Amino acid sequence: DPNHGSDDVVENLVQRLRLYKPTPVSDETQFSVKRAAVLVCIFQGNNGDLRVILTKRSSSLSSHSGEVALPGGKQEETDIDDIQTALREAKEEIGLEPSLVNVVTVLEPIVTKHRMIVVPVVGILSDTKAFDPCPCADEVEAIFDAPLEMFLKDENRWAEEKEWKGEKYLLHYFDYEAENGKYLIWAFTAGVLIRVASLVYQRPPAFLELRPRFWDMAITGDIPKP
Repeated sequence: DPNHGSDDVVENLVQRLRLYKPTPVSDETQFSVKRAAVLVCIFQGNNGDLRVILTKRSSSLSSHSGEVALPGGKQEETDIDDIQTALREAKEEIGLEPSLVNVVTVLEPIVTKHRMIVVPVVGILSDTKAFDPCPCADEVEAIFDAPLEMFLKDENRWAEEKEWKGEKYLLHYFDYEAENGKYLIWAFTAGVLIRVASLVYQRPPAFLELRPRFWDMAITGDIPKP
């Protein structure tokens, strides 16, 4: 079976990521903070490499218009958990049926500068032929995929030094050319993919990461009350 080797790669990844235990979140983060989830959907490309599905947000959106993002969005009252939020949003945005995604782990919540908690949900798409991308025109301008390992490499990457409450951190930018255009993957999305790639490939990036301290406030419980 020529596909047996590739099946092993995905199966090993699934088994390993299922063992991942995220750092417990502080109880103090239950303050009235907005919550969202994103889906990091990984699949195996034709060349055997692991790839991740990304979107370019519509230029008409009121926030982060035209930026590259992971499928996802704000939690709704009917969502039972972060996994359901991520899967529901992915179906709405790109037409990805939840039944096609094997959710293997949920990472630590990330706090954005705007005090929103965002939870990365990691899933595997085993049957790529069953996924027929269907972008929601109001929200998504384009759907593309990129090799996950590129977020550990120093190629086509640059960084911008920022400061928050006297502490420096780096915003990372990755230039990527897909079949359907050129994209700039940066800031929050780049940061999440660096974290996921480090976990998947079990090694740190080949560059200084220097994450902002506010990212981890859900774990430390430092989120200020509104």
